[in-house]
Amino acid sequence: MRLHLHILRAHLGPFIFSFVTLTFIFLLQFIMKFIDQLVGLGPWVIGELVALNLAWMVVLAVPMSVLVATLMAFGSLSSQNEITAMKASGLSLYRMMTTVVLLSGVLTYLLIQFNNRVLPEANHRLKTLIIDIRRIKPTLSITPGLFSQDLQGYSILAKKTFEYSNDLEGLTIFDYTDPTRNVVVTAERGKVRFTPDYRKLIMDLDNGEIHQVGVTEMQAYRRMRFTRHRIIMAAEGFDFERSNENTFSRGDRELSAMAMRAFVDSLERVNADARSRALRGPEQALSSRIMDPRRASRQTPPDNTRERAVALALNSARSVVNLIDNEETVMRYNDASINQYEVEIYKKYAIPFSCLVFVLIGAPLGIMARRGSFGVAASLSLGFFLLYWASLIGGEKFADRGLLPPWLGMWMANIALLAVGIWLTVRMGRETMTIRWASLHRLVPRFLRSGGNDEGEGTP
Repeated sequence: MRLHLHILRAHLGPFIFSFVTLTFIFLLQFIMKFIDQLVGLGPWVIGELVALNLAWMVVLAVPMSVLVATLMAFGSLSSQNEITAMKASGLSLYRMMTTVVLLSGVLTYLLIQFNNRVLPEANHRLKTLIIDIRRIKPTLSITPGLFSQDLQGYSILAKKTFEYSNDLEGLTIFDYTDPTRNVVVTAERGKVRFTPDYRKLIMDLDNGEIHQVGVTEMQAYRRMRFTRHRIIMAAEGFDFERSNENTFSRGDRELSAMAMRAFVDSLERVNADARSRALRGPEQALSSRIMDPRRASRQTPPDNTRERAVALALNSARSVVNLIDNEETVMRYNDASINQYEVEIYKKYAIPFSCLVFVLIGAPLGIMARRGSFGVAASLSLGFFLLYWASLIGGEKFADRGLLPPWLGMWMANIALLAVGIWLTVRMGRETMTIRWASLHRLVPRFLRSGGNDEGEGTP
């Protein structure tokens, strides 16, 4: 029992240190990315914004901290020959890892609960807070050099924005609100503000031009120059008129797994109804639309009976084709939504499960490395975590596009690394393999000086 407590104490310090370090790195990255948009906000608003972003940082930092702590703990125990002493006393590697695996299982369960209870609420409150910030600073949604399409019917490009004001420079605005004509407005400078009820966005422009061209008649082209011009846009795309978080619709990352599963079930029922309607469509259309030739002969002259029957048959066929096309469009849209929801459902369980996977990888690698320093542990864990994260992102993209089943897209990284971890653990349980870093440092220069022909020498 004391040995197990000793192993857990060896994990506790590295876990806390790596968790704090990784969270600080994520936080610093977030601040550096959005520092220009945070200028001008109050300290309480910035603090709340940072606190709500800590939720997704915790989800990423915990599994990586488990890997770093396992590498450092077992590496330190191996370098001090404590692993050898434990094996000599009859304690196998599997028994050494039992307590760590159980504790990582508890951590996995807690992280699953965090993903389903805390993270969705934090993401939803973050969405509401960003909308409230946009009320104060509408240029938050405008990135210099990139088109902003948050406003329905408009596409806005600005060359420069300002941190302490809502001024813009080098504006190009594409107006698609009128379907009969295309309008392009350019201006040297502009200023953005909202009406008091936040339902309209007002943009005052200086020194620019308006270009209009008809959609049907390309010759109807107009060009106007202005010194001052005002554009009033509807602000529904920003949802500025509401700040109560209960009134906003939730996205997939703002829902728990149970809520998303309910959405998936409802969409599958809608698809089943659409599929049955598509199958019943030809029979209903034929029974209701095609006229009996004998009945048609009593209502129309004999010469028109065949033509009328053919016309009715063609109309019925077109109706059936349109019905099937509409139902297929609905099913394709619902299938894309189902894939998106299922990806998020499996992600809420796949990322926490990586804590168990990283324990199986970290323990044998730490013993092989025989150096419990943070640099070695961070280097190895960073490589494995980058591989894991790249596989997770790639699987998510393939699953969203329907190229992979959602469960496979989210779990293939865990499956692959779990196989590697089991192989390493079994291999280390049978024999003692070590990575002698000092010997490698001496061997590599010697190998380079010999031109790669040093066949007779091995690792000392």
